[in-house]
Amino acid sequence: MDTEARQTERDRSSASHDGTEEGSRFACSPRSPRWLPGVSGLSGLSWGRVGLLGLACGVFALLLSNFVVQPFLIPSGSMEPTLQVGDRVLVNKVAYRFGTAPERGDVVVFDGTGSFVQEPTGENPVTGLLHGAAAALGLAEPAETDFVKRVVGVGGDRVVCCDKGGRVEVNGRAVDERYLYAGDAPSSVPFDIVVPRGTLWVMGDHRSNSRDSRDHLGDPGGGMVPVDKVIGRADWIGWPLGRWAALEPTEAFQGVRGPGDAEPTGAGADYGDAAAPGDEAAPGDEETPGGMETPVPGGVHG
Repeated sequence: MDTEARQTERDRSSASHDGTEEGSRFACSPRSPRWLPGVSGLSGLSWGRVGLLGLACGVFALLLSNFVVQPFLIPSGSMEPTLQVGDRVLVNKVAYRFGTAPERGDVVVFDGTGSFVQEPTGENPVTGLLHGAAAALGLAEPAETDFVKRVVGVGGDRVVCCDKGGRVEVNGRAVDERYLYAGDAPSSVPFDIVVPRGTLWVMGDHRSNSRDSRDHLGDPGGGMVPVDKVIGRADWIGWPLGRWAALEPTEAFQGVRGPGDAEPTGAGADYGDAAAPGDEAAPGDEETPGGMETPVPGGVHG
């Protein structure tokens, strides 16, 4: 018994001197470096790791919002009922980067500089950089030039309003716009335009509460939005949680023929440029499905 007790004491003494006891391996040494004033080495290391993790997450979020998906907050009712005031939409920024282009019916976010608004005046570059980073994360108001609208006409389309039934026509085909705000007319302003190649004709779903292509007919560019100014396609409503949903493609433009769609042969069938007046599909003609198909934190104008 005595031998066993002495052996136990020797073991403890040895452990305390050579530092190999398991408990001592995790003890903070008095000589541990202090990473922050008044903070022990272990605590300082923890705060350092937290800071690095936060920085890494911030960089990742910026890269994600700049190149893949960016949140935008809707501040006005110009896209009701599809998008409500306070909705935060997630914009797919790679939707049009691999050979695809905006299609009729798409809800897009775009930079309206040169089409909807004049070139902005110069600002402090540092302030602009910080604001841009915060807006990209959905933490600040966006640039005054960002808008969200629905694509109604693409390059080569002839868009007219209104037909005898009060509807918008695209390439002679009336569009049943079921997404419009209840009680709204398709347009109180008549127009008959041909969309130039490489541009879009866009309109809000709440037509009586939307400043869109119609309001810029007399401006340079005629209200058309260059395709290369499109930031991305609004694919999801991410906030509030009760509004979480994917923005489903509309079928309103299914019967519209246009550039790139299969066309019947014969005179008047060439839609390579804009459709000429009177080139309307006659009742009973076989149809080929066409057209593939508003600031607050990170928001866009209506």
